[in-house]
Amino acid sequence: MAGATPPDQTGKLQFDTDKGAGRSKWIAGMLALALVGWMGSGLVIPSADPAETAATDTPDRAVSVAVVDSVAEDVPLVLTAEGQSIPDRATTVRAKADGQIASVAVKRGDLVTAGQEIVRLDAAIAEAQLLQAQTQLEQAQRDYDNALALQGRGVATEDRVSQARAARAAAEAAVTSAQDQLNNTILTAPFAGRLNDLTVNVGEFVDNGAVVAEVLDNDPLTVVVQVPQQALSRLETGQTAEVSFITGEEKTGTVAFIGANADEQTRTFRVEVTVDNPDSVMPAGLSARVAMPTGQARGHFVSPAVLSLGTNGDLGIKTVDSDNRVVFSVVQIVRAQTDGIWVAGLPDEARIITVGQGFVNQGDPVEPRAPTQDQTALVQP
Repeated sequence: MAGATPPDQTGKLQFDTDKGAGRSKWIAGMLALALVGWMGSGLVIPSADPAETAATDTPDRAVSVAVVDSVAEDVPLVLTAEGQSIPDRATTVRAKADGQIASVAVKRGDLVTAGQEIVRLDAAIAEAQLLQAQTQLEQAQRDYDNALALQGRGVATEDRVSQARAARAAAEAAVTSAQDQLNNTILTAPFAGRLNDLTVNVGEFVDNGAVVAEVLDNDPLTVVVQVPQQALSRLETGQTAEVSFITGEEKTGTVAFIGANADEQTRTFRVEVTVDNPDSVMPAGLSARVAMPTGQARGHFVSPAVLSLGTNGDLGIKTVDSDNRVVFSVVQIVRAQTDGIWVAGLPDEARIITVGQGFVNQGDPVEPRAPTQDQTALVQP
């Protein structure tokens, strides 16, 4: 028929009537019940203690470290300071009169004795003036003698004798002045030392007061250092000091002077150490290191490699106690040497950790062992 609806042949699915549709519902229900039971099991079955679990996972294990036995010794304390040498005395020789250089008796760099002639000026005028003054003195002396003789015979008066006496005194003063002028033509060394400079030659004309030479006294040689104020109380004059010069020479000196007023900028005190320097062999101006003993302390001699820093930034050394646990002790460096350091703050007998101290802390258990030969060479001074 033309208006009839064709039958539906698409074949719609019908799950309710399909085989196995009920089975899926049972499975989903069972899974839901199992999930709810598992989530609720925490209320019935207690969980393990986290602390016990952590303790089980990280047992207290001993770390192997290298340890050496050390015994404290008495070590002399030494204060070291840098400075330089200066002459014991230094002065310039100046001309005492105008004149021409007649002769030079020494050379620059020569050793001179006290009073030794260095330069002589032309003395012709001074000698003539001295001769004139001496002649006048002789005449004044005769006039005085004659006045006394006449007074004895009652011919001369007391006034004439007084005038003659005054004339003689003036003549004597003139002789003394002329003699000084002649002496001033000879310039001598004021003290024994080395002629460090000579500024004139024969034939030159010098004025009164001009510098002619410089004399240095380097025996003894003086070494000047600056000492911090906290160390001043440990020094005293007369104590010995070891001086090492930059030239490699080493001398034993004596503390000769300790300043009583600090430098305003550095707050340090001037200390002078004198060193014997026969014939002024060592020059002034050399850099030097001075080591002055200031007492003694009880300490251990160790390598700087064993030092550690504490939690507060304190400098210390880690040791091992009788229970094989780490002990951190704060130490003070009391003396430093090229091959090691002396430290105070440890007991007289200590087991010092030399290898592995960076991996352990205060209270940690350790397994101490002796260091190997290579490790000993690295950590022991």
